[in-house]
Amino acid sequence: MAPGGALAPFRFPAFRAIWTANMLSNMGSMVQAVAAAWLMTRLTDAHWLVALVQASTTLPILLFGVFAGAIADNFDRRRVMLTAQIGMLIVSGVLAFVTWQKAITPFGLLALVLLVGVGTALNGPAWQASVRAQVGRADLPHAISLNTISFNLARSVGPALGGLLISIWDISLAFAINALSYCILIAVLLRWKPEVTPPARTPMLRGIADGIHFCVTTPSVRKVLLRGAILGVGMAAYQALLPVIVRERLHGDEVGFGSLLGAFGVGSILCALPVSKARRRFGSETVIGVGTFAFTLASLILAFSHSLAPALPAALLAGAGWVVVMTTLNVAMQVRSPDAILGRCLSIYQAATFGGMAVGAALWGVISDWIGLQAALLLAASWLMFFLLLLRAVAPMPPPVSSHPG
Repeated sequence: MAPGGALAPFRFPAFRAIWTANMLSNMGSMVQAVAAAWLMTRLTDAHWLVALVQASTTLPILLFGVFAGAIADNFDRRRVMLTAQIGMLIVSGVLAFVTWQKAITPFGLLALVLLVGVGTALNGPAWQASVRAQVGRADLPHAISLNTISFNLARSVGPALGGLLISIWDISLAFAINALSYCILIAVLLRWKPEVTPPARTPMLRGIADGIHFCVTTPSVRKVLLRGAILGVGMAAYQALLPVIVRERLHGDEVGFGSLLGAFGVGSILCALPVSKARRRFGSETVIGVGTFAFTLASLILAFSHSLAPALPAALLAGAGWVVVMTTLNVAMQVRSPDAILGRCLSIYQAATFGGMAVGAALWGVISDWIGLQAALLLAASWLMFFLLLLRAVAPMPPPVSSHPG
């Protein structure tokens, strides 16, 4: 595997080990995500509460993500990741126990999912910023794409596995499996001893202010953040409302729900590696446009579906559009962020994008209760197409760094 090749990051042992462990941990997270969303449909008929399961996963990234970025830049990133993983292990164990005891309530479920989200918010910037310590800079874009593939491999298998588990036994088993999955990544992180320069610590609030100042005053970064926030709102409807759509419109069960999420993951995998070549050939603006259009088309198909037959190919298309958009934005942010404030820049990007998803999930859930599932999906699709055209005109994606470093 030569440097710069699509699979070149795998020649680094640390990357191989963390990539594999992270995939297994993500698989556990997907199993838990399916179980939590489906459990809420059993606990309540309110669409907004079901949508809040998705919002609770991403809201902590909006609320605490910037602080997590400052922590990632001020402390040993490996230790930060370990702390986050151990915390999520404990919370997932509690969730498994409470569910097994039949003591879970809608708001108790949301609270525990929210706490797992806090761990995700803490882990995210440190994990993304640590990729540079795992591979050479020339291999960074491919490492990002491979990490996306790792996540989506888990996303393709985990939901189907989760749906199967909760159909043949009990939802608490899915939560217990997720708790165990954290142990593998914790073991790998304990063995990893990266050779990195100890971070120069700065006061937390000043460090956050430095990161925000860079992002606000750098035009190319501003455009990436704006795209992430606005597209996040529109794309949130699909995932937030999918459990209710499966139960009420497609007349499916937990296995069908897991299958749709699995198809979403397969679509993501199929496009994760080709997107780098497409981005170099056609540019970020065109690639994001195609990805957004694909996701919008998938949402429209789902809005008019009444069975799993049309919904499954729509899920494949949605996964492909999702990974094209999110990988392109992530790479654009990483290559434009100075190493000294990389964690803060990535946390601000995550806060913008996942914050948009959290707001969108709550918004589309309320709209669905108000005017119906189909109308909510159609409005979300209209949102995506309107802002795709508007942002292309007023805030186009920045050109490659080589030609425009700012």
